[in-house]
Amino acid sequence: MPRRLPALAVAVSLLAAGRSVALAQAMHDSRRAGSAPPVRLRGSAQGILLLTHAAPAVAGEGATEAYLTQPNLMAHADALGGLLTFAGTLNLEGLTLRRGELNAGGWGEGYIDRRHPHTYLHEAVLSANVRRGAAAASLSVGKGFVPFGTDDPMMRPFVKYPSNHHLSQLLERAVMIGALRYGPVVLEGALFDGDEPTGPTDWPNLDRFGDSRAARLTITPADGLELQASRAFVASPEHDTGGGLDQSKWSASIHFERPDLGWSPYAHLEWALTRDGHPGQWGYAFHSLLAEAAVRRGSVAFAARLESSERPEEERLLRGYPFRSPRPAPDLSILARSRWQIATANVTLEPAWTVPVRVAPFAEVSLGRVRNLTPGSLFDAREVYGADRLWSLSVGARLAAGHAVARMGRYGVAASPVMMRMP
Repeated sequence: MPRRLPALAVAVSLLAAGRSVALAQAMHDSRRAGSAPPVRLRGSAQGILLLTHAAPAVAGEGATEAYLTQPNLMAHADALGGLLTFAGTLNLEGLTLRRGELNAGGWGEGYIDRRHPHTYLHEAVLSANVRRGAAAASLSVGKGFVPFGTDDPMMRPFVKYPSNHHLSQLLERAVMIGALRYGPVVLEGALFDGDEPTGPTDWPNLDRFGDSRAARLTITPADGLELQASRAFVASPEHDTGGGLDQSKWSASIHFERPDLGWSPYAHLEWALTRDGHPGQWGYAFHSLLAEAAVRRGSVAFAARLESSERPEEERLLRGYPFRSPRPAPDLSILARSRWQIATANVTLEPAWTVPVRVAPFAEVSLGRVRNLTPGSLFDAREVYGADRLWSLSVGARLAAGHAVARMGRYGVAASPVMMRMP
């Protein structure tokens, strides 16, 4: 079978499934017109047909690759008048991104300069919620996002993930989250397992549940405006059974979005810090500062992102070189610390009509510069890449069917009134 046929099959299946969910929901609602259904279901499917050219990708040579990226089936449900809510996402990148996606500056889960495929069960979280006046509380359990940092880049205006993905988000963990909301203020606390996934079929190590913790404070002082600060301790994320380096993580952000306005203004500013080591003996520190903005004029959306993030430069495997690093990672796998400064611009043609399947063509270009922050180390950007400035051009189309998803990674009463755009 040709190598690209599985990706095409996944794309068709995703859109068909999303359309089926939307039709089933519409029929259910029509049968119960005039009365509130005991269970409300909202489903969607999405994916991105993507062609990327990177110059250079490695050793002075460019690379051009095509994928179906970010193929997801999403389901959200609530029952008993909102006393129970569920958020679930199936991610099929294990079928379409086995080698990862070209993404200069990206790293994590054993991939370097490629975005790794996420696990098939991206999230499945059930929440019990209680509300009384301006106060509300919830308890959420399942596999999903830890209440730390900012929203999944999948739900933001760009196709390529920023370099700081593993500095600013913690996901695909077994989590127990308690959340309290009073008016515009939300406080979340969580226990979870520290080990990060090692492949699409990986499952959280439940023997380690509770060895890591996180807390996040969110304030929404005005329509569309959100302030966030969070803290996490992650035990040995790169070793399934523990024993590796721990992480101390901080994050803060300001987010503004008003899709209800005609020009759909969007602005996002975030800072993150991760330290590797052990309590009282923290070693390498990795900082990140990122700013995004977007507006829409008619059916055309314009977005820009500036990022300055630091990442570990790890030992690279001969197999899969230069895009893979060993997992589990030995304590001495970090050879250096590098800083990536990346500017990205995106133009998307967003359809102004309602059809069963939404198709949004786009073009995205980025220019990155890498610099070694560890003098005398074995890492040399010009030797690895053939240059210290790297271009990337991506073109393609976003595909979506079904209901728009508000956002990913917030559960129970922490689900924010700030609405995120549908990819």
